[in-house]
Amino acid sequence: MPLDAFRVAAAASRSIAATLGRGFRLGLLSAVMGASAALAADVVVPSITPPLVPAVRIGLATAAEVEPVLAQRLKHAGFERESASKDARAVANWVVNSGDSQGRPFAIVDKKDAKVFVFDADGRLRGAAPALLGLAIGDDAVPDIGNRPLSSILPSERTTPAGRFVATLDRNLQGKEILWVDYGGAVSMHPVVSAKPAERRLQRMATLTPLDNRISYGCINVPAKFFDLVVRPAFTGTSGVVYVLPETRSAQILFGSYTVAAPSGL
Repeated sequence: MPLDAFRVAAAASRSIAATLGRGFRLGLLSAVMGASAALAADVVVPSITPPLVPAVRIGLATAAEVEPVLAQRLKHAGFERESASKDARAVANWVVNSGDSQGRPFAIVDKKDAKVFVFDADGRLRGAAPALLGLAIGDDAVPDIGNRPLSSILPSERTTPAGRFVATLDRNLQGKEILWVDYGGAVSMHPVVSAKPAERRLQRMATLTPLDNRISYGCINVPAKFFDLVVRPAFTGTSGVVYVLPETRSAQILFGSYTVAAPSGL
């Protein structure tokens, strides 16, 4: 074959090979992106990518790398038949998936719904109950409020602070058992206090609406039976974590995490 003809044939051969190579790589890219899309259907990501889903190296992934990712599924906290807000479900799901409670029991306090949920470390619901909360709407405690006498605390300062708190059982100055939520802010979870009949705390807790559940100085009041049968057993012999949901800003921003979509039908 003449030299010029040989060069032309070689160039054509290289062009065909390059085209086939591109086709193969595009096919692989499409497959991997399809796998990524299937994973994304399980997760709603408002700000940052959850650390639970390993990154897929587009264009380089093999079947051995993709299959374990596809097999991974996110877990959900069990609310049984209890009604719960989207924020309460989202934060509880985040806790069990991220391991944020570090193997300890945890509680979700939903201030908007005036309700408390207590879970085992694996997200199994121990119980739920209505709660009485701080009189004032707000998510931040007044600085040094824990060192002030109750008589000096203004109605506008009586907030239940939002956030993540490591909680432990203890006794107050009267010797009654409580769950310390924010020791510095003098905020605890305890059986409902009904020493002042005019406050009608028991009646407020018994109503179906959360609108009359704002009465305390900031502490979280729960039914005495719920404290004895759910809170105390869950936190006995261990610390736990109490997540108080905000009411003036986003739970997503407060906890700096992602939101897991709640399972359908719950």
